[in-house]
Amino acid sequence: MESIDEALVTGRRGLRTRPGTLLLGPTGARLWADYLEQRPGFAGAIDLVHKLNIPLLFTVTGVDLPEPWEARWRPSRLTVSAAGRPGSGVEFTEDKFVTWDDCAVSRQVWSNDGPAPVTLRLEVDRSWVGGDGFGSRPVERHGFTVLAVVRPSDPALWDGLVLRPGERAEFVVAAALGLAGTETRPDLERRLDTALSAEPPYAVVDRQQREYQRWFDEVPSFSCSDPVLTRTWAYRWFLLRHNLAVPGVGGLRDPLFYEGRAHKMSKTPWDPAGWEFSKLIPLSSPMHLLEARWHPDPSWGAGLWRTLRAAQGDDGLFRSRTVGQEFHAYANFLGWASYQYALVHRDADGAAAMLASLAAQVRGERAKLATGNDELPIETEHILTGKEYQPSYWSFHDYPADPRDRSGYTPLKRVDRAVYHYRNARGVAGLARLLGDAAGDGAGLAAEFDALADAVAAQVLTKQWDPGTGFFHDLHHATDQRSPVHNVVGFYPYWAGLTGEEHLPGLDAALRLFDTGAPLPSTAPDCPVYSPTGHWRGVYVKGRNGCSWNGPTWPYTNSVVIDGVGATSRRFGHRYDAEFGRLLRSYALLHFQQRDGRTPYLVEHYDSETGEPISDEADYLHSYLIDLVVRYVAGIEAEADSVVVDPLDVGLDWFALTGVRVAGHTVDVAYDHERGLRVSVDGAPATAAPGLSPLTVPLA
Repeated sequence: MESIDEALVTGRRGLRTRPGTLLLGPTGARLWADYLEQRPGFAGAIDLVHKLNIPLLFTVTGVDLPEPWEARWRPSRLTVSAAGRPGSGVEFTEDKFVTWDDCAVSRQVWSNDGPAPVTLRLEVDRSWVGGDGFGSRPVERHGFTVLAVVRPSDPALWDGLVLRPGERAEFVVAAALGLAGTETRPDLERRLDTALSAEPPYAVVDRQQREYQRWFDEVPSFSCSDPVLTRTWAYRWFLLRHNLAVPGVGGLRDPLFYEGRAHKMSKTPWDPAGWEFSKLIPLSSPMHLLEARWHPDPSWGAGLWRTLRAAQGDDGLFRSRTVGQEFHAYANFLGWASYQYALVHRDADGAAAMLASLAAQVRGERAKLATGNDELPIETEHILTGKEYQPSYWSFHDYPADPRDRSGYTPLKRVDRAVYHYRNARGVAGLARLLGDAAGDGAGLAAEFDALADAVAAQVLTKQWDPGTGFFHDLHHATDQRSPVHNVVGFYPYWAGLTGEEHLPGLDAALRLFDTGAPLPSTAPDCPVYSPTGHWRGVYVKGRNGCSWNGPTWPYTNSVVIDGVGATSRRFGHRYDAEFGRLLRSYALLHFQQRDGRTPYLVEHYDSETGEPISDEADYLHSYLIDLVVRYVAGIEAEADSVVVDPLDVGLDWFALTGVRVAGHTVDVAYDHERGLRVSVDGAPATAAPGLSPLTVPLA
C-alpha cells in the first residue's frame, strides 16, 4: 500500500468536546497523547501505560503565539505552524511525534524577522522534573512510578537561547519516559541519545516517518473504485497501530490492543476519574483478533492471547484489567475469533495453550450462566454484554422512568450471550480439529463442544425466534417469555449462520425496521424508549456523551450485523449483496468527520438518525472492518484446507487486494469488468473467472 502518511494526511484534527486541541497520530509501546494544546512541545493530557493526564512534558516559551495555529495531521507526526503577534516578525514551525520506544520528540524552527531579539527558553514541570531534566512521580492507583528525562539538542535552551533580528534557530527537544523498576535513568538517557542523534535536526522527522511506516509496509494493499472504502481501509490499519500497546509490567506484560485512548475520563492532572479504555477489555479483543489476523506478523495475536490468559480467573472467565487491577468479565466471542486467527496464522505461538484457555471459558460460562434449565446463558448485569441500558431488561416492567431503579429490572437470556456461547463452542471445536495432535484429545474436545453448540443453536431457534414478529428476542430469565423489544442483537443469529430460508422474510423486515438515517440503531424505533441520541424518557442517564443502547448506532454492532448480512447473502445465492454494500458504505462514512470521507475520526457511538457523533473517543477501536473487506469485498475466506474466494457484488467497477497471508501462502485477488476475477497464490496465477464467481484454491 502507499505510505500511511500519504493515504491519510489531512488538516487539523482536534476533539469535538475540547475545541482548540490537537490530536496526535503516533503512539509508543506505553506513551501517547490524549490531546495536545497549541503550545510548542508536549503540553495537554499525556499518558503512560494508562490514563494519567500528565499536563506537561516540556514547552518552549519566549514568544506569544496567538491561536489558531495551522495544523497538518499525519499518522506518523503532527506538523503545526504559528506566527507571533503582528509586528513581532517571529514565525514558528514544529513537527512532533511519539516514537515506539516512548520518546516525545519535537523538532522546532524559529525565525525572527522582527525588529527586536527574542529569548527562547525550555520549560518543564518543576513540580516533578528537576533542573537537570530528570524527574519521577509515583502513581498510586496503578502502583508504578513514572520516570522522565528531558533534553534539548541545544543546551542553551535551558538558560535562554537568544534569537536576534534576521536569525533562525532549528533544534530538537525530546523527553524519554519509562517506569521505575523496568527502566533506569541511564536507559532513558540512551533512548534520548538516539532521538537527538540526527543531523540536521529535520532528519529526526524523516527517521520517524520511515520507522513508523515499517509496520504498515507489511500489511496487505487494498484499493478499489470507491475512494471512501480505499481510505477507510488505510484508516482501519492506522487504528490497529494507534491502539497497539506493550505495557510490559504487572498484569499486562505482553502486547494487546486498547479499545481506545480514553478521552472519556476527566482531565484533572495526574488524577483522571471515570472509565477508561486504555486497558485489556475482552469484550473488544475478539474484534482486534479478527482485524490483526490479516497482518502478516502472527506475534501480535499471539501476544494478545498471552495477555488474555494472564487475565483469566479460576472460573474460566477473562477479565478486563489494568497493570494492577481486575474488572468486569464481559461477554465476548474469543473462542470463535481465536479459531479464525489460527486459520490464517497456523504458526502462531501458543495456539494449543489458548485452546485450553478458551475451552475453560466456555465451560466456566456454562456453569455460571446457563442456569435456567437450558443452555442459554442468563445475563444479570446489563453492562456485561457491553450494551448497557438496552431496553429488554426493563420491558417486563413497562420501561420505568429511571432505569437505574432495580425494581423495574429483569435478568435475561440474551440473544447476544447465546450467540457468543454458540460461536465460542464452535470455535473451540474448530480449533481442536485444526491443531490435531497438538490439541491432545482434539477429537474428544471437538465432539464435546460441537454437541454444546448444537444444543445452544436448537434453543436459540425454538425459544428466542418469534414467528409472529419474525425476529429473535431476549427472554425472561425464569419464564422464557419473550421481550417485545427489537434489539439489534436480534440480528446475531444470522451472523452465526443459525438461520434458514424460513428466517429470511424476518431479516428483510428487520432491515427495513432498523433503516434509520445512520443504521443500524441499537434498538428499533418501535420501542417506547427508543431515542436516537440515547436519552431515556428525556433524561441522559450517563450524560449527553454517555453510552446507552436504546437507540444510538454503534460501530461495534454495525460490524457484527453487516458481517451477518454478508454471510447470509453468500449462503442464499448472494441475495443480499446490494444491501451489504449499502450498509458497508454507510458504516464506512461513520469513520470520517462530517461524513466527509477525508478526515479520519471514528468514535464510540452516533445519533442513529443523523449520524452525528455522540461520544468523542477519537480513533476508537471496538469494531472491525478490515475483516469485512477481506472476506466479502475481495471474497477471501480461510478454510482448514483451502482458500475460498467468493466476493459479494457491492457495485465496484474494480478492486485489488494483494499481499494477504493465509497459512504461509500469499494470496492476491483482483477484479475488473474486462478481465473478471483473478486469484494468484505465491505470485503465480491460480484460478480465474469471467465474473464474481466462487473460486477455490487448495492449500498444501
